[in-house]
Amino acid sequence: MEPHDDTPTARSRGIYLLPNLLTTGGLFAGFYAILAAASGNFENACIAVFVAGLFDGVDGRVARMTGTTSDFGVQYDSLADLVSFGMAPSLVMYHWALVGFRADGPVLAKVGWAAAFLYAACAALRLARFNTQVGSVDKRWFIGLASPAAAALVVSFVWAMTTFGYSGQGLRWLALVVTVTAGLLMVSRIKYYSFKGFPKGERVPFFVLALIVLVIAGLFIAQAKGLFAIALLYALSGPVYWVWTRVHRKPAA
Repeated sequence: MEPHDDTPTARSRGIYLLPNLLTTGGLFAGFYAILAAASGNFENACIAVFVAGLFDGVDGRVARMTGTTSDFGVQYDSLADLVSFGMAPSLVMYHWALVGFRADGPVLAKVGWAAAFLYAACAALRLARFNTQVGSVDKRWFIGLASPAAAALVVSFVWAMTTFGYSGQGLRWLALVVTVTAGLLMVSRIKYYSFKGFPKGERVPFFVLALIVLVIAGLFIAQAKGLFAIALLYALSGPVYWVWTRVHRKPAA
């Protein structure tokens, strides 16, 4: 008698595909963001990067829940992240603002695309360093700004400024600062809280639930502006914590 498709072996093969399909969804979102930015559709490009972030947050958890983690999945996820959180944000920013440096002469035109490349290269370096340090660092902290958080900072800046009515051409110098800063923060040694130390299980402190409700309400009301505020505050939290630890460092006995 031929085995049915609902046998445990068949199910396990099907489940194994699920996290990689989710990773592919994130990769497609990043690819679409690049196409949308090249066409001048910057709002959809920014939304696509955030969609890629959602896929990135789900695929690993699904793999662990279903027991389908693999070295292939880890490497595939990193390559997808490079597109979604490295290439896509840099090209969104380039097409929105940095390309405007062409009007300032050939030298500054090179500064524009060099800044976009710097961000993409820093994202690649950040992902490579993360892969080599997995299992050897405190999981409560990221060393350097995580690439999804850096991408959120860049694209939420574009999205928020667009909703305010500003053009990328007029904000090209500020866009240059945001792009370079986000890139350098990724390869820095500054610590960022990873939120992996949050309480696990069904019971969480009341303030956590209240904070989640406030964040959701703020995002519903402010949307792009709220996302930019959250991304900016998180990006600043690392340098602020670094300064705080230096100021309050105990002197050697």
